[in-house]
Amino acid sequence: MKRLHMGIKRKRARLAHALVIGAALFALAPAARALDTQDIVIEWTEEGKKIAQERVAKWKTKEEMVLIPAGEFLMGSDKKTDRLAYRSEIPQRSVYLDAFMIGKYEVTALEYLKFVLATDRLPQLDWRYDGGNFQDTMAHHPIMHVNWYDADAYCKWAGKRLPTEAEWEKAARGVDGRLFPWGSEYAGPTRANFGRTGLSGPVRDRPERLLLYPPIISVDKYENALSPYGLYQTIGNVAEWVSDWYDQDYYKTAPGRNPKGPETGTQKAFRGGGWMDSTTTMRAAMRNGTDPKTKINWMGFRCAQDAKEDAGMKVSMTKE
Repeated sequence: MKRLHMGIKRKRARLAHALVIGAALFALAPAARALDTQDIVIEWTEEGKKIAQERVAKWKTKEEMVLIPAGEFLMGSDKKTDRLAYRSEIPQRSVYLDAFMIGKYEVTALEYLKFVLATDRLPQLDWRYDGGNFQDTMAHHPIMHVNWYDADAYCKWAGKRLPTEAEWEKAARGVDGRLFPWGSEYAGPTRANFGRTGLSGPVRDRPERLLLYPPIISVDKYENALSPYGLYQTIGNVAEWVSDWYDQDYYKTAPGRNPKGPETGTQKAFRGGGWMDSTTTMRAAMRNGTDPKTKINWMGFRCAQDAKEDAGMKVSMTKE
């Protein structure tokens, strides 16, 4: 009886702790919205900028591009094979794409630092160490707190562009309509970084840390979850901006060859789930959109390029 009583007390204590954390996060919601915009400005110190310049000169980046060959693939979802499919993913159809190249990894903090220095921008919101720098361990984390215009500007500066929705999806799932980059088995913690809204570790006692330093990981993790073309983390870690304007009913009228999205819109599309997403969004066909000015700690991007004639000799790829 005494053990039962103690067990009940412990459960009540855990419940009370959870309620306190929940209340703290609820109270922080307005702050979260503020912190994920331009309201906080970080400035370089003279010494901080020197450190940043040394980093981009000496540290190796992960800018490898992968060739995606021309051809058709199954785009979108079919309710018969994917019960979680949303209206925006229907109908499933065959789409032809010209050959293109796409980043093997999401753009990292180190790569984005090159752009920031070259274009004389201020440090990112979460770069709060050593006069405007990120921690060493964050160098190969995906860049976050970037809006669509930032992502577009970076890709153009790098001589690239954002991928279209269709390009992103083909690169992420291959040609056979699979539900996930790796096949038909549902995502789990051994394949993707998602479902991390629970509080643990240093965040447990200071939930406000989630607003700036979410539980993201380096872009080269999860080798068991690569896409058919060898892309990393098209599912989980951070969601990714793409070039298209977003229309949830676009698939009903989209062309079957090189679709580029609606001509105009109010939201930009993004693909792939982030660290805080649930199982229902951890699917290669899942799509959504938001205001292109949005800056949030679960959104990043990767770049694409039109294929070069000699790309096949320079870039390795996984066979379809």
